[in-house]
Amino acid sequence: MKGDVVVISVLVVLAMVQFMVKPGQAAVTCQAVSDSLAACLPYLTSGATCPTAACCNGVGRLQQMAQSTADKQAACKCAKEDAARIPDIKEDAAASLPAKCNIQVNFPISKDIDCES
Repeated sequence: MKGDVVVISVLVVLAMVQFMVKPGQAAVTCQAVSDSLAACLPYLTSGATCPTAACCNGVGRLQQMAQSTADKQAACKCAKEDAARIPDIKEDAAASLPAKCNIQVNFPISKDIDCES
């Protein structure tokens, strides 16, 4: 469950990176990332065709929370840690999540993303 949250968090963090606001101290916690993305776990692990509204709402909340570069990096790291604990996350579902939730990102979504860049 947390792994799916991590993948979603990575996606959201990556989406936020494109808006690059000034860096600061991270205010986003791993618990907040997990809580925001928990509803996405079924989509990320089942191969369902669409994420739920609750999932997309959580992705949107996370995007709103992670405004600074430090927040985005922290959320990315939390998401990657969670995803590493859930081996059945479907990479294609994770990669498609931003588009399915109408969030645009200009980079590929992957478990191998470098959260520092």
